[in-house]
Amino acid sequence: MIKLDILSDPICPWCYIGWSNLARAMEARPNHPFTIEWHPFQLNPDMPEGGMDRRAYLEGKFGGKEAAVKAYAPVAQKAEEAGLKINLGDIKRTPNTRDAHRLIHWAGIEGRQTPTVLALFRAYFVEGRDIGDRETLLDIAESVDLDRAMIAKLYESGADAEDIMARDAHARERGVQAVPTFIVANQHAVPGAQPPEQWEAIIDDLNAQIEKMEQKESSG
Repeated sequence: MIKLDILSDPICPWCYIGWSNLARAMEARPNHPFTIEWHPFQLNPDMPEGGMDRRAYLEGKFGGKEAAVKAYAPVAQKAEEAGLKINLGDIKRTPNTRDAHRLIHWAGIEGRQTPTVLALFRAYFVEGRDIGDRETLLDIAESVDLDRAMIAKLYESGADAEDIMARDAHARERGVQAVPTFIVANQHAVPGAQPPEQWEAIIDDLNAQIEKMEQKESSG
């Protein structure tokens, strides 16, 4: 198997679209060699703990309502092409995602990382829920068969909060400036929401390399 590290943020629409495209490629290539691990990257590391009003956030970031609408037009188009339903108008708050990343980390320990990431994407982009709210996060944890009481205790203890921030900082030090960023075999970075066809080509190339190595080993 080949490690595929995914750096993402659960409030990043391109991360949701990028995953959907990758998933479609893996479905088309069930012999793909990937084993997947998700890693934290906060789009807004300086976001207040309680988040902020989404409209105010977008208009501040893009310089007004019209600019914000224009910036998100490609998101809606690409989401539709990826077969995703995204209800941007239902999102009322832009959260601080540190606690969401902590949940993803704990889910990884339990072998439930990808289902947890997908549940966070759906909660935010489809249901318009505040994934910076701990009760919401506990509901999501429970929905993917994580122990709600245990997750609540971890939150209360402050566990892994500093680790998430350190891993985020480390990614930036390595040159990651935007997400999604996919790192294949700890060597090759694939940035952005690539189309399924691109991932299918990558999978075919990797499988060909693996087959070539196996043939070489068997003949040697």
